[in-house]
Amino acid sequence: MNVTITGASGFIGQRLLARLLRDGHSLHAIGRSRPGGPAGVRFSNWDAGKSAVPAESIEGAEAIVHLAGEPVGQRWNDDVKNRIRDSRLLGTRAIVEAVSKLQQRPQTIVCASAIGYYGDRADEILDEQSGIGQGFLSEVCGQWEAEARAAGNLGLRVVLTRTGIVLGREGGALKQMLPPFRLGVGGPTGSGKQWMSWIHLDDLIEAIVFSLGNVNVFGPVNATAPNPVRNEEFTKALGTALGRPAIVHTPVFALKLMLGEAAEVVLASQRVVPKALLGAGFQFLYSDIHDALSNAV
Repeated sequence: MNVTITGASGFIGQRLLARLLRDGHSLHAIGRSRPGGPAGVRFSNWDAGKSAVPAESIEGAEAIVHLAGEPVGQRWNDDVKNRIRDSRLLGTRAIVEAVSKLQQRPQTIVCASAIGYYGDRADEILDEQSGIGQGFLSEVCGQWEAEARAAGNLGLRVVLTRTGIVLGREGGALKQMLPPFRLGVGGPTGSGKQWMSWIHLDDLIEAIVFSLGNVNVFGPVNATAPNPVRNEEFTKALGTALGRPAIVHTPVFALKLMLGEAAEVVLASQRVVPKALLGAGFQFLYSDIHDALSNAV
């Protein structure tokens, strides 16, 4: 299959490139920097949200995986929030516009989204039919998905991958969590009662590959493990995996002092279940948080 991938130099994108190459797919990466790692990947420069998609990068593509977007895990100000929003909305719009000009269009687009769509929902169990939440990330995710859905009007199968906290050695949220835990000063955040919906990087990559190849997968897809856990259970499992205590609480005021408005990402309670993936027959490698963290660290 000919696949175009945006955001291919990132934490998820590099692993996906290697996985698809292993299966013999022909790949074209587009983004601000050429991805490292495996050879044999064509590359075109593209700044999501600021320029048109290079025509040669999608001509002949049978599928597009759209992962590009400004990182959310940083202290927010007005400029950062604008970059988070514009890189997603304008970048996705540019892809759809470029596809609309093709005589032979891809069959599928798998577009990244996030469980931030649901907002802070306490103990409510959330599947793909649950409504949108409130707050900045919910607003961005809703608008982002709307831009991607426009590709459906062009005849593409649209998959919206609402990703949870990704656990992998190379980056993501876990990379930021590890230093204090390794020093023995990690522990629950706030009350510790908020739900955390997570997914091992290996399962996320397989879920994307599964979505590319399965015509019965479309619309919103929760890319989270079947068993979300409370923050206090997650931190205890991480401490156990590292052989360190996990008893030092981070109070809410300290988190807000460090992250500002972005603290809402860490404090939000999201009890998300992958109903669509399970219903389509996807099998998770890691359903237990202890197994996932032991492997990831």
